[in-house]
Amino acid sequence: MKYSFIIPVYNRPDEVDELLESLTRQSLADFEVIVVEDGSAVTCEEVVGRYVQRLDVKYLLQPNSGPGQARNTGAGHARGEWLLILDSDCVAPPAYLETVERELAENPCEAFGGPDRAHEDFTPVQKAINYSMTSFLTTGGIRGGKRKLDRFYPRSFNMGVLRALYMSLGGFSNMRFGEDIDFSIRVLESGARVSLLPGAWVWHKRRTDFMKFFRQVHNSGMARINLYKRHPGSLKRVHMLPAVFTVGVVSLLLVALCGAPFCRRAWCALLPIALYALMVLAHSTLLCGSLRVGCLSVCASFVQLMGYGFGFIEAWWKRCVLGREEELQSFRGTFYK
Repeated sequence: MKYSFIIPVYNRPDEVDELLESLTRQSLADFEVIVVEDGSAVTCEEVVGRYVQRLDVKYLLQPNSGPGQARNTGAGHARGEWLLILDSDCVAPPAYLETVERELAENPCEAFGGPDRAHEDFTPVQKAINYSMTSFLTTGGIRGGKRKLDRFYPRSFNMGVLRALYMSLGGFSNMRFGEDIDFSIRVLESGARVSLLPGAWVWHKRRTDFMKFFRQVHNSGMARINLYKRHPGSLKRVHMLPAVFTVGVVSLLLVALCGAPFCRRAWCALLPIALYALMVLAHSTLLCGSLRVGCLSVCASFVQLMGYGFGFIEAWWKRCVLGREEELQSFRGTFYK
């Protein structure tokens, strides 16, 4: 067997149903699917059971340990030469596996990552969040865009790695957040070839509201400092930009609010913020073909950048200034909200 899909899941049976349904439509059939239930209160065992006649699928149950450890559990039961790791909130297009096969033949490697897209049926908020996570104007293209400001690191929502390499590296670490980047860094440090397969994309639902999205990106900002502590050379200027953006926005707002009673021109401090918002509005509206999504993309972009920025600053203060150790507990309260 060549491919093993590894899918960790926590309280998301409906999402797993959609993902498994999409895998039944793959144009290539040389694969198995391993669903790892990570201590869910609402399990997907019944959902998986409906696919045993349509897919080579296994259902595994473990105590809540986080998605990284769930992937390790799945890898330990896999038979495929390649481990294909997807998040449960992804949906694979019918040609996904065929595209992976073709692009691996054209660009041989030991590990790869693919980009993500928003489906036309996604809500406007989901489309706006997808824009903010993939646009060069917000993330610098580091999540799989053709234009990018940093080296490409495969992410766990859409990642492939040779099983032999995975096992030799010990799989994912016990990091609370950023465990996929930690794994990708270790893959690169091993000397393995890592590629972006641009055609091997998936639909990725991400979060469904801005509060959940803020918590997600805040955790990602904290993870970047934890990654820096584990891998000092991994912190690049592009990773600091959201923190700079956050400090800049807060400073300009304070100048405008505090200076307005004394000087009318103080409101001019808001012009850089307005200019950036207009750039995002125009770009997203043109890209998504919807003014509503464009407006929501402005909100999503500020949530994404400032949520990440505040998390980055908080973790920098705790770990680099106060010298605290990384916290490794509370999976349920951090990974899944």
